[in-house]
Amino acid sequence: MTKMVYINGEYHEKEDAKISIFDRGFIFGDGVYEVVPVINSRMADQQYFLDRLKRSLNELQINFHFLDSDLISVLNKLIGLNQLIEGVVYLQITRGIADRDFIFPEDTPPSIVAFVMDIPLIDTKESSEGISVVSTTDLRWKRRDIKSINLLGQCLAKQDAHSRNGKEGWMVEDGYVTEGVSSSAYIIKDRRIITRPLSNKILPGVRRRTLLEMQSNAEFEIEERLFTLQEAIAADEAFITSATQIVVPVIRIDGQQIADGEPGVITKKLRQLYINKLIQETSDQ
Repeated sequence: MTKMVYINGEYHEKEDAKISIFDRGFIFGDGVYEVVPVINSRMADQQYFLDRLKRSLNELQINFHFLDSDLISVLNKLIGLNQLIEGVVYLQITRGIADRDFIFPEDTPPSIVAFVMDIPLIDTKESSEGISVVSTTDLRWKRRDIKSINLLGQCLAKQDAHSRNGKEGWMVEDGYVTEGVSSSAYIIKDRRIITRPLSNKILPGVRRRTLLEMQSNAEFEIEERLFTLQEAIAADEAFITSATQIVVPVIRIDGQQIADGEPGVITKKLRQLYINKLIQETSDQ
């Protein structure tokens, strides 16, 4: 459980943590965030989350300049203060505190907030049994490639999925799956992994990036293209990836079983390969 949080250069007991009502993250959702897996008290995929964070900040013109080592040091101290063994670190950076005005304020320092979540990553019920997803309309804005804290569209989609007994929702636009509400979406057909190509319509997932790199050393190929729900239902396997779930099999879509309704062989192999990579990476730190 979270005990300590980080706010603008200081560590606080979570009960004492406060932000200004004039923070633009609170008023406008004007900020970005990252979620980083933690295994054995060490962060994984560090460079890739830093790369995506810097890109998101740049796209929103938030002037937050930092040394990678300084930010990592802050988050590592937070992990230590909370005695976190396995889970995630949540990091949020907003444009800062200013009078309410749509125009970007000048010379306003960004606000930085971070906390940890103690959740299982390696051994989970979802990873061993698979999950059901349901389709939901993609209502989000046009810059989904930015990891913005403005997540109302995702909240509506996740609630819609939850109300229909779905562990996750797959958002659909113009007849094609964009991505999961809080994950990247994949299907497998004839040993080929299919996922949507990067654009402003989806978030560039860190786990997705790693899988693309892993394909040269594994017995699978990845094809980046659009796919429909009907194609997903007829697939040999399906799965999602995210910071909080790593790789998780999808066994039903909209109540319809995928193949034999069990986690697929390739998905299970991908998960084990990724887990091995994370354990190795965090052991080497």
